[in-house]
Amino acid sequence: MTIHREGYKSIAIATMLFCVLNVVIFWFLGTTVLWVCIFFLAITLAFVLFIVSFFRIPARKLTINDGQIICPADGKVVVIEETIDEEYFKEKRLQVSVFMSPLNVHVNRNPISGEVVYNQYHKGKYLVAWNPKSSTENERHSVVIRKGNIEILVKQIAGAVAKRIVNYLEVGQKVEQCQEMGFIKFGSRVDLLLPVGTKLNVQLNEVVKGGVTVIGTL
Repeated sequence: MTIHREGYKSIAIATMLFCVLNVVIFWFLGTTVLWVCIFFLAITLAFVLFIVSFFRIPARKLTINDGQIICPADGKVVVIEETIDEEYFKEKRLQVSVFMSPLNVHVNRNPISGEVVYNQYHKGKYLVAWNPKSSTENERHSVVIRKGNIEILVKQIAGAVAKRIVNYLEVGQKVEQCQEMGFIKFGSRVDLLLPVGTKLNVQLNEVVKGGVTVIGTL
């Protein structure tokens, strides 16, 4: 397991606060109510470990297959439905949405290899990520990857807690399947907009892994 570079600053701040707060607590209360100091130490240590865990990148064997669409994020499939995309395609698409809880790995990966033909950041609200309106009203970053005559839109969506979307892609860039496309901090959601008729390999409420689970076939 390694730590994602997006977490270095957050982990450093959390560690610094942990040290300062516990030194202060032990200094003032250590000789009178030691149990309070120990309890506070345990709680703050758990918080630091949670921050470290959030930015983890676990070692895993990625699924590489040109004929398959690979899941871009860890989490649970919360939406499988046909919808009208008003942002890019202007037509009906098959939407597959993956909700990432704060306990999930939050690295986002390219579902296919190809060329980035669209990349757009949108300001917005911070509704809970499982709210259906979050796809169109929340802060989000949309990317379209084209492979031959197939185009797939990947939408990173901020949730009620997540308020920083990081995206590493640029229009015209050639990308490889399962390479990092971005990161979302602290709870979020990723939508995939696929061609109607795409054969899916996942079901509603299924737990999926980014870079590993096969969403569907091209």
